[in-house]
Amino acid sequence: MKNLLLILCVAILLIGKKAEAVAADKPVYAIIPMPAQLTPKNGMFVVSEKTSLIFSDDLQNEGTFLKSVLQNYLPTVDFPVNAKSKKSTIELLLDPSVKATEGYELSVDSKKITIKGKTSTGVFYGLQTLAQLLPVASKEANTSLKTVLIPAVEIVDSPRYAYRGMHLDVGRHFFPVDFIKKYIDLIAMHRMNTFHWHLTEDQGWRIEIKKYPRLTEIGSKRKETMLEKNFDPYVGDGIPVEGFYTQEQIKDVVAYAATKHVTIIPEIELPGHSLAALAAYPELGSGTGPYEVGTKWGVFDQIYSPKEETFKFLEDVLTEVIALFPGKYIHIGGDEAPKTEWKKSELAQSIIQKEGLKDEHGLQSYFIHRIEKFLNSKGKDIIGWDEILEGGLAPNATVMSWRGIQGGIEAAKQHHDVIMTPGEFCYFDHYQSKNVDKEPLAIGGFTSVEKVYSYEPTPTALTKEESKFILGAQGNVWTEYMKTTDYVEYMVLPRMSALAEVLWSPKETRNWDNFRTRLQVLVKRFDNMDLNYAKHSID
Repeated sequence: MKNLLLILCVAILLIGKKAEAVAADKPVYAIIPMPAQLTPKNGMFVVSEKTSLIFSDDLQNEGTFLKSVLQNYLPTVDFPVNAKSKKSTIELLLDPSVKATEGYELSVDSKKITIKGKTSTGVFYGLQTLAQLLPVASKEANTSLKTVLIPAVEIVDSPRYAYRGMHLDVGRHFFPVDFIKKYIDLIAMHRMNTFHWHLTEDQGWRIEIKKYPRLTEIGSKRKETMLEKNFDPYVGDGIPVEGFYTQEQIKDVVAYAATKHVTIIPEIELPGHSLAALAAYPELGSGTGPYEVGTKWGVFDQIYSPKEETFKFLEDVLTEVIALFPGKYIHIGGDEAPKTEWKKSELAQSIIQKEGLKDEHGLQSYFIHRIEKFLNSKGKDIIGWDEILEGGLAPNATVMSWRGIQGGIEAAKQHHDVIMTPGEFCYFDHYQSKNVDKEPLAIGGFTSVEKVYSYEPTPTALTKEESKFILGAQGNVWTEYMKTTDYVEYMVLPRMSALAEVLWSPKETRNWDNFRTRLQVLVKRFDNMDLNYAKHSID
């Protein structure tokens, strides 16, 4: 009788208080992003030392992840693997009958948990959902547990959008490999699938290129950083900044991301935001040096010259980049490239005349076309910011629409793939509160969690056929004012959680009040993970 009372008490705690419930008569399944179909069931599955984990060699990675999730609660238990049990089994299965490539089916009853996916990716996402069905307890409480209860449920789930991404700028401020892996963990936890790694900037070149060692010897270092927003007159902080990722470190991160079913898209900026590269190799510019790695933020007139030496350099760089990143895409930037130097350059003007281009915007299009042709020859496709629309879009380019949604609409109407990331909804370097005096320094703007959650990635201006070109969306994290990893966490969380649900869950099931209720539970998991998040944003 005592054991029965104990189980009932724990079950009540799992279900939550009435005020926290989605509806007064239903238990809370505090999962973010919310599954497409969730059917509550009666009963509980008990995880104990007798629980057997069943999975094939094809799901070894996922089985290892499952074991680690359970050992967060029962750290001393070495769960038996592939030992049949009629009383307590968690089984992972590849099943071609599951409809979506990234979809999964999760079934929990009193004797067995089954997670099925068409692919290992689907199984992995089922495990991420299972992890959020586990109770929230302090790390100290976990060490004394003997069993863990999981509420019975039936879930059939798959994502709404194929592209669900998060970006991180490491050019302005460099972050260590351990944090990059932690960031990838957060992406995976939210059932997102893409990490856009912004590796080169005016203020720092962060990727080792063996053929051009000065890119990291010179380009990865700046003498100081502008103090807060002291643009004019300029005030520097006098603190040197440096850092880059070796190719071995990048291989390690790419391999780690693969275990989390996250694809990494590297970004090598061109033709603008290239001051760090010009500082290392000034001959690639238009003779307007001396060049220095940028110490303040903004847009610089000094960009790559469209000379043959530049294209040879970029092809060499991209050849090494391609060898490190097995994904389909290479991001080439293409944004905020002033044409001031090209207007004055005899070389640039001669190319405009020779190629029959209309103007300097046409020259940028020519520049992007050449890079795309090279990357296509290597089996890669390009992504660029929406400025690559200017002067004519490269044939196979995917557009990342950041200056609002119009660039995405224009590209989709031209039947080009689009990733939406408009600043108003998807820039996580904006303030999270209107009371900016109590917030960490940010670039400006105001993007609350609720505003992110309200975003609809597919513009109403598109037809049903044109809408198919909207691949998804991405949260962008520009780090001008984010010097530390906990600062990045604060700016990202829980806005990432809101965007994750926008991209995964069916549009018709999204509900802000329901999401807020579930978010109250998710942030307790953040607490257990020692993550720094904007606590006021969930009030």
